[in-house]
Amino acid sequence: MTALPAGPRRSALLSALPYWVSLLSLPLAALAAWLGGWWVLLLPAFSWLLFDILDVVGGVDRSNPDPETPESELVWHTRLTRIWAPVQALMTFGLIAYATRATHLGGWEKFGLVVGQGIVSGAVGIVYAHELLHQRDRVERWLGDILLAMVLYSHFRSHHLRVHHLHVGTPADVVTARYNEGFHRYFARVLWRSPRDAWRAERKLLGRGGLTMRSRRNPFWRYAALQALMLALAFTLGGAEGLLLFTGQAFVAVWQLELVNYIEHYGLTRKHLGEGRYEPVRPHHSWNAEQRASNRLLINLQRHSDHHFKPERRYPLLQTYPESQAPLLPQGYPAMGVAALIPPVWRRLMNKRVRAWRRLHYPEITDWTPYKTGALPLPRGAKPTRAI
Repeated sequence: MTALPAGPRRSALLSALPYWVSLLSLPLAALAAWLGGWWVLLLPAFSWLLFDILDVVGGVDRSNPDPETPESELVWHTRLTRIWAPVQALMTFGLIAYATRATHLGGWEKFGLVVGQGIVSGAVGIVYAHELLHQRDRVERWLGDILLAMVLYSHFRSHHLRVHHLHVGTPADVVTARYNEGFHRYFARVLWRSPRDAWRAERKLLGRGGLTMRSRRNPFWRYAALQALMLALAFTLGGAEGLLLFTGQAFVAVWQLELVNYIEHYGLTRKHLGEGRYEPVRPHHSWNAEQRASNRLLINLQRHSDHHFKPERRYPLLQTYPESQAPLLPQGYPAMGVAALIPPVWRRLMNKRVRAWRRLHYPEITDWTPYKTGALPLPRGAKPTRAI
């Protein structure tokens, strides 16, 4: 392979460098555990408060990279997502090994560390896993599986690929939050339905090839093995307390993930064309944010419309759209996540925007009740499931 000239190599590194800000969480986690006390809030402050401030200071980024940029110019971008699995393993299991033996850490301090680690595992780890599982490279997909196993949410891969991307904006996709649905009710609904819908989707796929869920091709065997390995490692390093710390950070990570999922498609539904047929997914079926800082932390996840248009497109090449084509949030995902935790604040911010979106894109629809309640027919081919 011909080596890249020094100029392009340097340019590729400088382009990727802002995204590597997530690595700052590693020394911050170590410092928080070592100092204890109120320092345990370093990671939540880094992931949420700091990036809320930076979003205000840094403004927005509406520039679009060339989508035909070759892989050779993205090497430093892909290295970041590829190294994150060992980085997160070091953070998570290092925390367990240290906190279960540290005499200066009290119960509330350990709780703070767990929350901080969970936020990083969710806001960074699962976001990177999401990027990896969409790639064709087998090693990257395995790294994505490992990251998901570290938060005991391996079925996310099956649900995201087999359900969400196919049925987003329809009643078959549980992670498309309904209009006027509060986050806490949504979270309970997703925790119940998401694993079941993922299982049914994989069973349907295997059935097309004449296979059952007992087949070795069933990914749930891999999910179970990887998650069991993570639990065993947590127990080996910290005993029962280690298991508690591990499952605690996993729960916080999943909560963080579903908070983002809630924001991404809140109230945005695809038009029902009759008899279980829905219009194709378009850019206006995802909420986007152009805030520069949080897009660096979340590796452009906030350019969500383009991700649904080109799911395999690498994160540095994702495009942004004018507001006439794709709806924009008033702030980045970190700030909107805080608002989503307070349903009256969220509804005040977002419901008027959903209604404006309806008037812009679907002036012909006069009765939105079936869309709001999830009472429309399931898309053709979707497995029936009891609505909750």
